[in-house]
Amino acid sequence: MAKKPKKQQSGGTPATVALTTAGVTYTVHSYDHDPSHPSYGEEAAEAMRVSPERVFKTLVADVDGALTVAVVPVAGQLDLKALASAVGGKRATMADPALAERTTGYVRGGISPLGQRRKLPTVLDASAAAHPTICISAGRRGLEVELSPEDLTKLTEAVVAPIGRA
Repeated sequence: MAKKPKKQQSGGTPATVALTTAGVTYTVHSYDHDPSHPSYGEEAAEAMRVSPERVFKTLVADVDGALTVAVVPVAGQLDLKALASAVGGKRATMADPALAERTTGYVRGGISPLGQRRKLPTVLDASAAAHPTICISAGRRGLEVELSPEDLTKLTEAVVAPIGRA
């Protein structure tokens, strides 16, 4: 007998399903993704008319052989040394994009720290605390969710540390 596929909420991504299941307050922002735009994060900030300091990108790094998620403002860059230190590691490098996609279940430019295929250790940049809400990928290009940094930290069990740089 064939198994029925798991039903997701209509139009939902694993990230929005995770938020709804957790009972977290969030807002979905959708926009038309332009494949020619040079930066997914900057495109999201521009399209939503939100300060780039409040829009966070999700990056996957390899810290001493373990994949780790870094969530940093699109206005800056990830400090790999600070990321390694935040999780008690010695050395961090950016993960192979194909491996990041396979492990999280999301495509590059749409990787969300929520609803990943395999939950990875997560570090949220400390600058998130300066904002009542931040925007992160909802799991596909052109779709963002806005939520409180506290809710994101709780749901991902993130370490909060200064891992971004201007």
